[in-house]
Amino acid sequence: MTDRLPDGFTFHPQFLTRKMQQDLLEAVTEAVRGDAPFYQPLMPRTGRKMSVVMSNFGPLGWVADVDGYKYTTTHPVTSKPWPSMPQILYELWDRLTDYPAPPEACLINWYREGAKMGLHVDSDEQDLRAPIVSISLGDPARYRLGGPKRGGKTHALKLSSGDVIVLKDEARRCYHGVDKLWYGQSTLIPKGGRINLTMRRVNRP
Repeated sequence: MTDRLPDGFTFHPQFLTRKMQQDLLEAVTEAVRGDAPFYQPLMPRTGRKMSVVMSNFGPLGWVADVDGYKYTTTHPVTSKPWPSMPQILYELWDRLTDYPAPPEACLINWYREGAKMGLHVDSDEQDLRAPIVSISLGDPARYRLGGPKRGGKTHALKLSSGDVIVLKDEARRCYHGVDKLWYGQSTLIPKGGRINLTMRRVNRP
């Protein structure tokens, strides 16, 4: 375990009411039934499939394929624009951050049974001073937060449905990931698993 959490890491347990969680899940369901279905991203270079499936809200969406990581204006399979970000997400951004511009992308990750996310740093954005806001829906997961260099000790935190974390300042440049899912413990998602919504600002204001 690390001696302390990095500066700029904020944990808001049970920040979302059950109604807010249901409204967000309904927005996700509508999006993936339309022009932005979940797709299986590929690891750069190796082409290995990630264990999560993804989609996005907003004018920009983060995608991963054999050529690398990038933001696009359209879905990689349907070639349709990403669905608009629900207003509740903009409101949460304004409540939890003091950044002078709204988020441009909200990555939707669905962790199904056995899915994980390796330790990584989000670095495809122009302004790394912009915070990241991460929302958990559905089954609990074990989140790990390390330091600015790969390897070393990490801090483990159990995230439950309705929890929100914010990464900014030092924490924004730290490695983080998800290494365990307690599948089937939540009643929010009918098919089980965890939905993670990650809001990001891509371009400088």
